[in-house]
Amino acid sequence: MPFEYNIDTQRRLVMSTAFGVFTPADALAHGEKLLKDPEFDPSFSQFLDLTQVTEWKLDASELRSAARMTIFSPHSRRAIWAPSDVAFGYARMFEMLRDFAGETGIRVFRNRDDAMAWVLPSHSAT
Repeated sequence: MPFEYNIDTQRRLVMSTAFGVFTPADALAHGEKLLKDPEFDPSFSQFLDLTQVTEWKLDASELRSAARMTIFSPHSRRAIWAPSDVAFGYARMFEMLRDFAGETGIRVFRNRDDAMAWVLPSHSAT
């Protein structure tokens, strides 16, 4: 399974992790699965962990297509943890595409604690 997730309804947070080979089809399937989950709420925040991705199989047009899928509210906070240069580059492109579409709550981080502190302002990194 290329993506796993956990929905923390108390903190209103979706914790997603991508594994192995990252493809646009897998990213879209993850979004569709979230939409079908009865615990999912589009106003929740998201923490996306890209540290377990071993290979990237997408080009710029596929990234643009994947970025068109909107399942979170434009006001949701979405932190993407991407410490590697490749992951950080793809995540920043995604952030810019979503920002252009009006979703301004996405930020990309190289540090997990910084990402958690941003996505959950009351979170204290310990």
